[in-house]
Amino acid sequence: MKQPGDLFGMDGSRSGHSADERSFFAEQPARESNLAKAASSRAALQPEAHYLGHRERLRNRFRDGGDTALADYEILELLLFRLIPRRDTKPIAKALIARFGTLGGVIGAPPALLQEVKGIGESVALDLKLIANVAQRMLKSELREKQVLSSWSSVIDYCHAAMAYETTEQFRILFLDKRNVLIADEIQGRGTIDHTPVYPREVVKRALELSATAIILVHNHPSGDPTPSRADIDMTRTIVDTAKPLGITVHDHIIIGKDGHASLRGLRLI
Repeated sequence: MKQPGDLFGMDGSRSGHSADERSFFAEQPARESNLAKAASSRAALQPEAHYLGHRERLRNRFRDGGDTALADYEILELLLFRLIPRRDTKPIAKALIARFGTLGGVIGAPPALLQEVKGIGESVALDLKLIANVAQRMLKSELREKQVLSSWSSVIDYCHAAMAYETTEQFRILFLDKRNVLIADEIQGRGTIDHTPVYPREVVKRALELSATAIILVHNHPSGDPTPSRADIDMTRTIVDTAKPLGITVHDHIIIGKDGHASLRGLRLI
């Protein structure tokens, strides 16, 4: 028969299998923790299962048929896959289109307004704005080292991408050299939802500083309607009259709206 001393050492510690028993009980919290982590990982992956197949199908449709095979919200979904990797982005894409009307409206929307849509945080909003700026630079690159008047559609595309979805008015000037090649593209003023202060002398002064011989005036109407106002017409005529004696030609004043544009030259208003 075993004596008590066989079970406990002189210092009170267990002998024999005691080390195994201690390690067994000591490992229990760690084992339980690992099991909990594994369960948590499975739970985290489970919600993805229902849309992972959808993502793959959408990518395949885009690969095989290009953008014409997809609706606007589906193109937006493809983009959001990268920006929001662990969520179902279809409801978010549809909510964005519903809020801003078109894919262009989403990409061009200010970050603060994008964040009003559930599922869009600051980082995603800034990523979408980055994409908008990449698109603008691509369009602007089409104007470099080219005669602007012979690339008029590129001018309109660029101005529309840059200004159509702004929530306040901007007054922009394209400065051209004697060959009508773009020297500079500058925003000269920002205003309210329906007004931007413009100073004809400052416009002409800047053209002289850049040695520009021609300019194109551009501003946007956040209301979406590009129809020129009486103030737009009067301001343009004042700039024309101020610039002409100094050898500076005003080729046009373009007004950009969400759904189109108006040319004061085309309307024979200047």
